Amino acid sequence: MTTPLHVAVVTETYPPEVNGVAMTLGRMVQGLLARGHSVSLIRPRQGAQDAADSSSTRHSTTLVRGLPIPGYAGLRFGLPAPWLLRRQWRADRPDVVQVVTEGPLGASAIAAARELGIPVVSEFHTNFHAYSRHYGFGWLEGLVAAHLRRLHIRSRMTLVPCRQLGVDLLRRGYRGIRVVARGVDTALFNPGRRSAALRTSWGAGDNDLVVAHVGRLAPEKNLPLLLAAFEAIHRYAPGARLVLVGDGPSRRRLEQEHPEHIFSGMRHGEDLAAHYASADLFLFPSLTETYGNVTLEALASGLPVVAYRMAAAAELIRHGDNGMLADPGASDQFIRAALDLVTRPGARRRAAAAAPQSVAALDWESIHDRLVDTLREAIARPAIPMLDGSTFRFLPD
Repeated sequence: MTTPLHVAVVTETYPPEVNGVAMTLGRMVQGLLARGHSVSLIRPRQGAQDAADSSSTRHSTTLVRGLPIPGYAGLRFGLPAPWLLRRQWRADRPDVVQVVTEGPLGASAIAAARELGIPVVSEFHTNFHAYSRHYGFGWLEGLVAAHLRRLHIRSRMTLVPCRQLGVDLLRRGYRGIRVVARGVDTALFNPGRRSAALRTSWGAGDNDLVVAHVGRLAPEKNLPLLLAAFEAIHRYAPGARLVLVGDGPSRRRLEQEHPEHIFSGMRHGEDLAAHYASADLFLFPSLTETYGNVTLEALASGLPVVAYRMAAAAELIRHGDNGMLADPGASDQFIRAALDLVTRPGARRRAAAAAPQSVAALDWESIHDRLVDTLREAIARPAIPMLDGSTFRFLPD
């Protein structure tokens, strides 16, 4: 019988916050606990009523100070907390520190863990360097990319959600890459959640096409292409409806400019699952994803997906089978791919039938096992000194 691990998880986002990183991490923590491991969670305080929790011997929460993230309502980044982390980890030493986000809190956690000689792994979830150009800070892109690389090579391992991202990071000089994918709850996301009542509320009849987009309504999501693709679809199918699920800084402007579309706001649980399953086609034009959980959820819900050949889409979508792919940045190709499925209803129905089967094996249990194996690997292998006295390990895939 293997010895249970004590994992210190450091993150700047966590449920009930709604984003791909938070929802994935919540699943991962529950998976660790279900396997008998202990988790010490360190994160920023989310609100005035938020409280630390040390009532459980296997799951504790330490709150640190944080500040709002500009442009991301409801989210905060954690301030550096090296003294608190060193004190806590000296008193109750974890087997491994798992740093989920790369903000000031995460950077201080890597420094504290290295000082104490505790194995540390980091995770790469978000292309922050690519986001900068969408928020008027494009001149910072190179600096942000360099910061991320320096931070990650100071950990023993960098976890990525898909192989394509891992290869890209290796080309940029990262080391110790390991792929820990993401799963999908097929009991929640499945075609059986389709709701005639919901479609009626959208003004869609049985034979009308409903196009869906789920995600943050923000500049980095390439929403102008979503609107252009739907406009092309609407010219062919005048009864088509576009449903946007999610919130973000672009929502108010989009609602004002496009009152003809349906803005459903944030949805959760079975309600979210019904929104997926009640549509007929999923468009995902983002060029900044490191994975894209919504691609996985849409496929599980029986939706053919049109996306760029990158991140999760590159690994999950079989072109012409369960969806359509376009070369990254080729907007005309993206629109043609969407129209191809719209103008060939038979092909769209076949893709809808193939979609859930294509992701049926991506269950969370196997993902949780992969994470534990990866953490144990990081613990078992010693660090190699670098010339500057820091350490890294090269772990080829």
